[in-house]
Amino acid sequence: MSNSFYDKLIEWRERHISEKHLVLLLSFFVGLFAAAAAGLLKTFIHLLQRLVEGQLIGDDRTWWYLITPAIGITLAALFVKYIVRDDISHGITKILYAISQRKSIIKPHNMWSSVIGSGLTIGFGGSVGAEAPIVLTGAAIGSNLAKTFRLDQKTMMLMIGCGAAGAIGGIFKAPIAGLVFTLEVLMMDLTMTSVAPLLISSVTATAISYMLTGMDPMFPLASTEAFMVNRIPWYLILGAVCGLVSLYFTRGMNKLEQWMKHKVKNMWIKLLIGGATLSVLIFLFPPLYGEGYDVIRQLINGDSAGAMEHSPLTNGQWLLANSQWLIIAYFVAIILVKIVASVATNGAGGVGGIFAPSLFMGAIVGFVVARVLNLSGLNVPEENFALVGMAGLMSGVMHAPLTGIFLIAELTGGYHLFMPLMIVSVISYLTIMLFEPHSLYAMRLAQKGELLTHNKDRNVLTLLKMDAVLETDFVTVFPEMTLGQLVQVISTSKRNIFPVIDNDGHLKGILLLDEVRNIMFQPRLYKRFTVGQLMTSPAAILHFNMPMEKVMETFEDTGAWNLPVVDEERRYLGFVSKSKIFNSYRHVLVHFSEE
Repeated sequence: MSNSFYDKLIEWRERHISEKHLVLLLSFFVGLFAAAAAGLLKTFIHLLQRLVEGQLIGDDRTWWYLITPAIGITLAALFVKYIVRDDISHGITKILYAISQRKSIIKPHNMWSSVIGSGLTIGFGGSVGAEAPIVLTGAAIGSNLAKTFRLDQKTMMLMIGCGAAGAIGGIFKAPIAGLVFTLEVLMMDLTMTSVAPLLISSVTATAISYMLTGMDPMFPLASTEAFMVNRIPWYLILGAVCGLVSLYFTRGMNKLEQWMKHKVKNMWIKLLIGGATLSVLIFLFPPLYGEGYDVIRQLINGDSAGAMEHSPLTNGQWLLANSQWLIIAYFVAIILVKIVASVATNGAGGVGGIFAPSLFMGAIVGFVVARVLNLSGLNVPEENFALVGMAGLMSGVMHAPLTGIFLIAELTGGYHLFMPLMIVSVISYLTIMLFEPHSLYAMRLAQKGELLTHNKDRNVLTLLKMDAVLETDFVTVFPEMTLGQLVQVISTSKRNIFPVIDNDGHLKGILLLDEVRNIMFQPRLYKRFTVGQLMTSPAAILHFNMPMEKVMETFEDTGAWNLPVVDEERRYLGFVSKSKIFNSYRHVLVHFSEE
């Protein structure tokens, strides 16, 4: 497309289609393309799985588990390194970063690279999910469509939300969950301006998914027992357990990821460690193979024995015949090592998300809790507990109870279990909030002070950057200058603070006009004192890359009104004043809050 034709197209749009109508139209196409991407990714994964399991593994499944997962993450790592040449992991975190920094720009290659990378990873058995990559794909589609039509950053942010909602709706057949996910996890504001495009995108993607794959839910239920009020205490216990397991999931995965990132630098060593770890774990625990959705279907339909097949640890039916507690131990072990398998997959170079792992672990947690309660003499439905356990763990890991409730209801068609879904999701969320204020997605950004959350009155500070509030009109002085020379500088300055620097520009201290006012009119003292004798240390020193929230904390702790800013080598850059921050803060808050 030539530039002249493109410019004419933009001009025609501006004359004939209002921005409001354009947003609604684009939200439809974003949903359409997100659903197409979700369908393409599912098809790609299933083709690879049929190839690997049908042609390579066959009936002798066990020993091939030592090979195929490592092949998948190796292919994905090579694809990312030599073709994409960019980091495409942690898709949801990348979206949060794009939103929180108000750039709302996602690279064009994310519209396809995550589909191929995650398809290779999961198709060969990587122990991660396809949902986060497809959400990043949908968000990238929305961002780049908005950029193509030269829409502003605020509208681009809305299009990112439409892409995410469409991706969830398309891959899960869950339109309500798509909308709620965008509001809860991506932390977008719900206004009359935003709700219509989000709904259009989510419903469009779901409708396309229905047409491609049928109307059946993703995890159809064979049968479930109706909710009974006398089981509420046991659902409360399940919710608390899900919250604690979510805490283990969040902190354990974060620490393992940091270890893989910082301790192992060489790509080939990462592939060796990750591939070997993943293959051995899948060999011992075959349910870790791939997304684990087959295991979920088995547990929510009462087939726990089917979930234990092909493992050398179960020895056929030996566990089933000899000890129910050994069965529980087997599934508890899977819960413990699942995060290791997922980090080994992504850390070695694979591409995938934590949607599927959280659903997988939630189903197993629900089954284990129910089995323990039943062995203790109670009578609770293991299928129901496995189902609501998925909602509990997703609510805890993502800090998104509404997403957990609606997603599981739509995934399974278990709308009659809304009460236990709500109980378990809320208790899980409240439990993890006692220990961890951020979800795994947001944790990385929160640690850097780059996360924008619902609490705009406080965290809109993350939208401010140091260079936007830095004041550089302060006259610098040198330690060897005499009081007489200082008086000459003061006479031409409009500020009452003077940064003291050396010949290399390093900050040595500050000199306040109030400190020399009583002697500056005594000429006899002009040669007696030097700036070095009169200067003082500032209450605190700010660094240029310091998050604005930390800057405000420093102002509050010191009670200062002006503080100097230096770079990494302590070279003076300027001053920041509290009044300048407040003025910029009000401007950004008003602009950001406009509909």
